[in-house]
Amino acid sequence: MKTLSVKLPDGLDARLTAMARRRKTTKSTVVRKALEQSLQDNRTVKRGSALDLVRDLVGCVSGPGDLSVNKTHMKNCGR
Repeated sequence: MKTLSVKLPDGLDARLTAMARRRKTTKSTVVRKALEQSLQDNRTVKRGSALDLVRDLVGCVSGPGDLSVNKTHMKNCGR
């Protein structure tokens, strides 16, 4: 197993120490598990609704919000 040194701010070290004590394990084990989970989550494809997938495109086109409610826009529809 490789060794990695990490510098932590005092507050984060205190939270890490507290979690390790609650779990009755070492700080290294807590960090290792958190890192494994974080790296595993990045490999999975994040799914969302259709709106989530096109959220950056919403509102990029000018014009009426919904053509179906304005009968003049639907005059020749389907002919």
